[in-house]
Amino acid sequence: MDESDRLSNAIDWIDLSFVERDRTPRWAIEVGIRCHLSGMSLRDTSQFLGELGVHRSHVAVHNWVHKAELQPISTLSADQLAVDEKMIRLHGKEFWLYGAVDPEANEIIALELYPTTTKVTTRWFLDQLHHRCNLAEVTILVDEAKYLTKVLAEDGYRFRYEPDGNRNAIERVFREVERRTSSFSNSFSHVELATAQSWLEAFAVYHNSRQT
Repeated sequence: MDESDRLSNAIDWIDLSFVERDRTPRWAIEVGIRCHLSGMSLRDTSQFLGELGVHRSHVAVHNWVHKAELQPISTLSADQLAVDEKMIRLHGKEFWLYGAVDPEANEIIALELYPTTTKVTTRWFLDQLHHRCNLAEVTILVDEAKYLTKVLAEDGYRFRYEPDGNRNAIERVFREVERRTSSFSNSFSHVELATAQSWLEAFAVYHNSRQT
């Protein structure tokens, strides 16, 4: 098995229906997407593809990742859900990342980025989450997030304060997001909000693909 066959093996979570021309081999697009989401920079991914005989720019790799429109599919298998919020920076401004993880399967159910954290944005996130999985049937594990516990209590969700244990599943995901973006100061650099959200969703699909 040559290098391209090895790297493109079992990447069925990538939908290449967005590809309109065959200028780039499909296996190379799959490899480029996976390499970038696994932690390689866009430029390093471009260089790596060049070593495999496929010469494409880092901009092309960026476009592949976002045109694939990867989004996590909700497959909640537990009766618990670890949920949290975290401040990150985008062009020097504060934004808020909300996340939900199935602690039993270690799968990301949702990652959403908002320009602020309020009761309104918290309810938006919980509404989106409820559309993906029935929150009435799970216990939401939380810490002392500013608005999250207030909204959960006011809106009648079943939740439990759990600073450690299964709730650590969401902390591990947040740490991995920081590592993958090479962001020692919790910052996405030179990225628009919509692009950052698209990357987060693609990362979630990649993360979940590794849990099976």
